[in-house]
Amino acid sequence: MGAKPTEPDRTPQRGETALPKKPTKKDQILSLFSAGIQEIADLAHLTQTRPSYVASVLQDAGLMTGYFDLYTTTNQPMNVYSKYFAGRLGFRDEETARASVELIDRLYRQFAMAEDRAGQHHALLMALTLFDRARWTGKGPEAEVFRKWLAAHLQEEIPPPAAPVAATPAPDPRAAAMQPSGRPRSMKRGSKAGTS
Repeated sequence: MGAKPTEPDRTPQRGETALPKKPTKKDQILSLFSAGIQEIADLAHLTQTRPSYVASVLQDAGLMTGYFDLYTTTNQPMNVYSKYFAGRLGFRDEETARASVELIDRLYRQFAMAEDRAGQHHALLMALTLFDRARWTGKGPEAEVFRKWLAAHLQEEIPPPAAPVAATPAPDPRAAAMQPSGRPRSMKRGSKAGTS
């Protein structure tokens, strides 16, 4: 007896019941999360997906915030600096990568002028993120644009520590209450302290 030929997918006829569809990875993640499994690593393991994907599904569903990694969209605010970069960076081609580096560089220099080290750090982080995304998706020339910028900025000389500022001693409040003669201002000549 030969093997039974497989039936192509078809719409069930009247009276027949459709086979249940296999749940998608997204459906599985949301179901497990609702059931109480809320650790990203556990959800990724159980659904055989990457933590980035799990976090993306949960963030899109409004079930979590504050997860960031290499694949988190720049439209997801990480901190106060995110708004300067959101939706404005890419590596589709070398021209887009160069435009992204120009924006990163301009903002990096603005943060430097303001001595905003956290802003500079975020600019470096954006360049590193785009470098990694480009190289790990096989876009070598685009990745090189970011690598060159990073290499130049990571070789900048580290500034010496700021010289300690000499503290000006606080004025002695007793000195302000004394007259040039050394007597307290509240005492009149000839009067004794504590008498009226």
